[in-house]
Amino acid sequence: MKVLVATAETQGDRGNDFHFAVEGELVRIDTPCATDRRDPDGGCGCGRSFAGLNSARPTTTARVADLPFSSADVTEALRSSLAQQGWDPSGAAGEAGCLLELVAELPIGTVVGHRLFEIVVRRPALDVPDPAT
Repeated sequence: MKVLVATAETQGDRGNDFHFAVEGELVRIDTPCATDRRDPDGGCGCGRSFAGLNSARPTTTARVADLPFSSADVTEALRSSLAQQGWDPSGAAGEAGCLLELVAELPIGTVVGHRLFEIVVRRPALDVPDPAT
């Protein structure tokens, strides 16, 4: 299943990039604070960063990965992360569905960022030759 995972790829392409999440962990998009809703380049960074589900640490870049998860697995990972961080996990299924929908049409390996709730491709998937040819 296609999911978004934290990556340091393309970090530094923008002056306000940061990567504190664990490489390869599942990520989500937090609701931006009032400051970043006015300016996603604001001081907080939540309007342009993804949050690691395990580490709860942010990164401004994520990669589309194909992992052996079901939508139920992604929902449970999100539910567990929210609960562990003290957030209400009741909306986990809906949020997981939205995250999976966001990446459904993106090729595996695509590196993305986001601006509020808009996904921005930072690097298209790299063309890798098929070793069978």
